[in-house]
Amino acid sequence: MQVVGLISGGKDSCYNLMCAVREGHQIVALANLHPPKDAKSDELDSYMYQSVGADGVELYGEAMQLPLYRREITGEPKNQKSDYEKTDGDEVEDLFELLCEVKKHHPEVKGVSAGAILSSYQKVRVEDICRRLDLVPLCFLWEREQNGLLAEMVENGLDAILIKVAAIGLGEQHLGKTLSEMAPIMKVLQDKYGVHPCGEGGEFESFVRDCPLFKKRIVIDETETVTHQDDPIAPVFYLRLKKMHLEDK
Repeated sequence: MQVVGLISGGKDSCYNLMCAVREGHQIVALANLHPPKDAKSDELDSYMYQSVGADGVELYGEAMQLPLYRREITGEPKNQKSDYEKTDGDEVEDLFELLCEVKKHHPEVKGVSAGAILSSYQKVRVEDICRRLDLVPLCFLWEREQNGLLAEMVENGLDAILIKVAAIGLGEQHLGKTLSEMAPIMKVLQDKYGVHPCGEGGEFESFVRDCPLFKKRIVIDETETVTHQDDPIAPVFYLRLKKMHLEDK
């Protein structure tokens, strides 16, 4: 099946693409929703999309040698019900418009790769969009055991770093650490505080620098650490990716 990959820059969307290829599907395009250029913060109040690290996503098309379609997030999470139906002004409709554009340029696309692991909120909305556009949702990571999944990502060559932390036990010192460095730390925090090892409770967000699907790797040259919320128990920090380049593998 020819597939468009929804990408955020994070590990889940990228690894789901790897799983899709392993299952015999062909990725023909990438699609990404990003914050408006004039947004005051890289961190949007979105229930659907990772916004931190969006500046790095623009390199994904060249890194994977695939057409990349991007659209600004203009909507808000207006419809927060467990079931979703079309709601004007909701951020989900931005995804609908983005995939309409992809289908216009790639009518051969029949499936959508989405990296949902545990969020029914996100999965239900992706499924609604796919139903309306006659596309098949591909969610290979859905409800996978998270410690094993994180280890599998590392073992299969997914090189990602943490670019946001927002949980008890995590701090500024964990920004920039790789998944392999974080896996044992997340296991300890899971046992101690009940956090999700893959960050499914919003504990962290990641940015993929390289994986087997990349023809070129992304090198991060300069970052800026931003304190988003100075909470004494679970402070929120993120990395602003200021300068990057691609490097031949």
